[in-house]
Amino acid sequence: MTTTLLKNLMLVDPEAGTVEPGALLMAEGRIVAAGAEADLQGADTTHDCRGLHLAPGIVDIGVKVGEPGERHKESFGTAGRAAAAGGVTTIATRPDTLSPIDTPETLEFIARRAREATPVRVLPMAALTKARAGREMTEIGFLRDAGAVAFTDCDQVITDTKVLSRALTYARARDALVIGHPQEPGLSAGACATSGKFAALKGLPSVTPMAERMALDRDIALIEMTGVRYHFDQITTARALPAFERAKRNGLDVTAGVSIHHLTLNEFDVADYRTFFKVKPPLRSEDDRRAVVEAVASGLIDIISSMHTPQDEESKRLPYEQAASGAVGLETLLPAALRLVHAGDIELAQLWRALSLNPARRLGLDSGRIAPGAPADLVLFDPDAPFVLDRFALQSKSKNTPFDGARMQGRVRATFVAGTQIHGEPL
Repeated sequence: MTTTLLKNLMLVDPEAGTVEPGALLMAEGRIVAAGAEADLQGADTTHDCRGLHLAPGIVDIGVKVGEPGERHKESFGTAGRAAAAGGVTTIATRPDTLSPIDTPETLEFIARRAREATPVRVLPMAALTKARAGREMTEIGFLRDAGAVAFTDCDQVITDTKVLSRALTYARARDALVIGHPQEPGLSAGACATSGKFAALKGLPSVTPMAERMALDRDIALIEMTGVRYHFDQITTARALPAFERAKRNGLDVTAGVSIHHLTLNEFDVADYRTFFKVKPPLRSEDDRRAVVEAVASGLIDIISSMHTPQDEESKRLPYEQAASGAVGLETLLPAALRLVHAGDIELAQLWRALSLNPARRLGLDSGRIAPGAPADLVLFDPDAPFVLDRFALQSKSKNTPFDGARMQGRVRATFVAGTQIHGEPL
C-alpha cells in the first residue's frame, strides 16, 4: 500500500466545524488519517504544503453539460477540466439537455461519456417527466437502477398538480430524491428582472418575489402529502424563507440550495443591461441577498451550488430580454464563495458544509469529509491569493461569467480525486 502525506496544512473540517493546522495521510484513494496524528506516521511520499488550506472537494449539484445536443456550449471534457480547476471533485449533472435525459439508455450514454472524458466524479440526474413536458412521469425505477441520483425537470415547472403528485408518490416509493425549482410559472413567464424600482427604471419585464414563495408553498403541501425526499434547487428571496423554515421544523425531508451568483450579486449588477448577469431566477434586491446569506450562515439553506449554465456568445450578445439566461460557475464558485468569508458573513468551515458536506449527504455520498475512511477527494487552496478574473482563461468552453474583470481572492493550487492529483502544479 503506497501512502502519501500532505503536511504543514490548515485543515478545513466541515463536520467538526474547525480550521486547524495538521496533516493528512492518504492511501488507495482513501484518507487514512487527518490532524496532528497523521504527521506522526511514516509515508512513502511526503509533500510540504507550506500552510495552504486543505478541504474536502466541492460537491456541485445542478451542473449543466451540453451533451447531448449542445456540445458547442460545453462538453464533458471541458466541464471536467473546469471543475478540477475550481476544486470541484463531484458534479451532479442536470437533465435539461437536447434531448432531455429521460430514458435509461440516454442516462447510460451520459455516464459512459463522463467516464471517458472527465477526471472528476459525475453523477447524472434524470428528468422527472418525459421530455420535461410535465405530462407523463418518467420510468423513475428504471432510471434509478441505471444510476440517476435525483429527478428534476429543472426550471420547467410542472403545472399539473395531479401529474406532480403522482410522480412524487412514485419517487417516495423508490426512495428517490426529487429536485424542484420554486417559481410560479404564470407570474414568472417572460420576466428577466425582479420587480421593483430598478426593473421599472430599466423598463425590464419583471416578476414579484412572491412567485418563489407561492411555488414553494404548493410544493411543500405536496411534499407533506407524499412524504418524498425533496430539494429546492434555489431559494433566493427573503419572503420564501419563513415557509421553508416551517417545513423543516415540521419534520419534512426537505433541503434547499442557492446559487453562488444570488449570494454574491444583486439586481444593480445588471447595470446597463449586462447580459452575463442574466440568470434564472433573476438577480434579487440587496435585502434579499443579505437574507439568503444569513440563511446559509445559520444552516437554514443547506447547499451552495454554481448552477453552471454555459451559453455561447450568440446566445448572450442579444438585447437583455432576448438573451439566454445562465452563467458558468464551476471555476468561480470557490473564489466567489470566499467573498462571504472575507466579508465576515460566514465562517470557512460553515461555508464548506454548504459546498461539500451537505450536498454529499443529500446525495447519499460518503465524501465531503476530512475523516479516516472517506474518499481522498480534496482541494488544496490559498484563500487569500488575489487575482483578476479573465474569462478567456477559463477552462469552460463557454465564457459567460458575470465575474469577468472582477478582483477576487482564493486560488486552487491542487485538486485530488481518489488520491490522484488531477489539477495544479505537481506537489
